Amino acid sequence: MARVRSREAFKQRQTGYKLAFGSPAGMEVLRDLMLFCRAHQSCFHQDPRVHAVLEGRREVYLRIRNHLNLTEEQAFAVFGGVDLKPDELETDDA
Repeated sequence: MARVRSREAFKQRQTGYKLAFGSPAGMEVLRDLMLFCRAHQSCFHQDPRVHAVLEGRREVYLRIRNHLNLTEEQAFAVFGGVDLKPDELETDDA
């Protein structure tokens, strides 16, 4: 996982995600990705290579959702490598 060098650089990246996916068109793309990336279903497949591809898709979708849904502090901790307790990651979306 790439580490963010500064809180300001992270804030700019998170703002970019919000601009890209916050519009009606961006939300439509996000809905499409949710289905394609199997956001809410198992990625298990008997073929380990297919399974790896499906998990990779899901990981990308979850990264986008985290940038959109977590607070700046929570997301910086997750992507910046700071450990948070599970209750500190709870959002209103859950």
